[in-house]
Amino acid sequence: MEDPMYSLQDVIRCDLCETPVPPKHCDICHINLCKACVGKHLSDQSKDHYIVPFKLRGIITKCTNHSTEVCTQLCTTCNIPVSPLCVASSEHEQHENEDILRLFETKRELMQKDLQAFEKSIYPKYQEAATNIPAQRSDVNKRSQKLTTDLDKQGEALHTEIDTIIQGMKSDIDDMDAQHIEAIDQQEDAINHTITEITQAILDLKRLLDTSNVCLVSEYTSRTEEFRNLPAQFRVTLPNFTPQEINREQIHQQIGSLSEQAITFLLDEPRILTDIQTEYTVMGLRRVSCLSDSELWTCGNDNILRLYNLQGELLRSVHTKSGYYPWDIAVTRSGDLVYTGYIDRSINLVSGTQIQRLITQRGWTPFSLCITSSGDLLVTMTSSDGKQTKVVRYSGSTEKQSIQWDDQGKPLYSSGDIKYLSESRNLDICVADFGADEVVVVSAAGKLRFRYTGPPSTPQGSFRPRDITTDSQANILMSDRDNHSIHIIDQDGLFLRYFHNCGLQYPRGLCVDSRDNLFVAERDTGKVKKLQYYK
Repeated sequence: MEDPMYSLQDVIRCDLCETPVPPKHCDICHINLCKACVGKHLSDQSKDHYIVPFKLRGIITKCTNHSTEVCTQLCTTCNIPVSPLCVASSEHEQHENEDILRLFETKRELMQKDLQAFEKSIYPKYQEAATNIPAQRSDVNKRSQKLTTDLDKQGEALHTEIDTIIQGMKSDIDDMDAQHIEAIDQQEDAINHTITEITQAILDLKRLLDTSNVCLVSEYTSRTEEFRNLPAQFRVTLPNFTPQEINREQIHQQIGSLSEQAITFLLDEPRILTDIQTEYTVMGLRRVSCLSDSELWTCGNDNILRLYNLQGELLRSVHTKSGYYPWDIAVTRSGDLVYTGYIDRSINLVSGTQIQRLITQRGWTPFSLCITSSGDLLVTMTSSDGKQTKVVRYSGSTEKQSIQWDDQGKPLYSSGDIKYLSESRNLDICVADFGADEVVVVSAAGKLRFRYTGPPSTPQGSFRPRDITTDSQANILMSDRDNHSIHIIDQDGLFLRYFHNCGLQYPRGLCVDSRDNLFVAERDTGKVKKLQYYK
């Protein structure tokens, strides 16, 4: 509806000087005032005045107990408008009072702020969570179907005498499916119920913002904190089917088994369990790799590799063979340390007090590396001219595989050296490509599976991945250094979490221990922080 104050047919004017669109109003004298006339009006001390913004005219009312007075105060104890005579009376003498206009404007500011929080932050967050539900449900069905297919193949080999056992195991899968779907349905119901509440809260706020009813406005209480955090998200550890060779005498044991299903929840924000101060100075700490759950190898912008315990004690230090700082480090399954020397294009093994050069490249420079579940070595390499990048798999010092192009013959990775990689539990190779602002995930055979460029609600180009690791759930974790955050996606690229309010400062290196605790190396503070992100 058009505001009559701005109507071309009937412009509201100052009652003293005829200036159009006066911003003020005397709520006692019921006249409109421009700024210049407010002082003149107040100079008439023969009667009381109460100046309010024009849009809040009518905010004060006549006192029901004192007919000659108007209510310019609100008794916050009784939540009713009161006049100065009421305030001085015995009924309200010990009560708290507040100026109606000040209270109204304070509450309006709070409501405007809450409305913006609901519309810009809270509601979109719940909408985004709700859109993930169908994908989660579809993912459950897809993975369960794969398990069922594997069981069927094994059942065909074991003939008819094991059909009963196979059916029993299928029943177990169905039961686990039902539990998982029930958990998803409960989460969906909770999210949709909260969305309904938020929608109603937004409507209520908009109605309150349009009212001049002081009592209703004064009763308003903010609910934004109630809705600010999403319900805990869960992930399911689906069972793995392990087939065995058929032994008719012990056929039941030889069929195989389904591992236990586990539903784990990602925390809305991680908990910092340990804060380890290393010897690295500002912009010095780069990489971290778990030797065990209590010991960590680190490297940075000097030529020393350092081993720390969780108490921050330096247990060991090793100087690089070349005298230059290493680019990346990784711990082998036997507990030895591997590092890349990009200056001399080498890959080196630290075993005890000895440093052995495993590989020396020509025409390519090795940078990031990781150890696979099979004990192979994966290395990112950049050509001498800096125009090509590839991932190479080594068994010992023997090259087994090179991954560089997609099915259309286009490069999988951008040119340049800033890339880090990790192998997922499902054997995918995950590369954090800083030059392309994305994470590239390929299968063990080198086939492109998906690219991740940041959460759905993040503006394009703001995602800057500086390291990557994976956990026991096959989730992929990435450090977004410039945004001081950690991203988590599942093994199929589904966005799960974005940790950005947990006190991290320029996170770079990442690694995960056997209990799925995340270790984060901070570039500028020289600290390694141990974070719990599951419960």
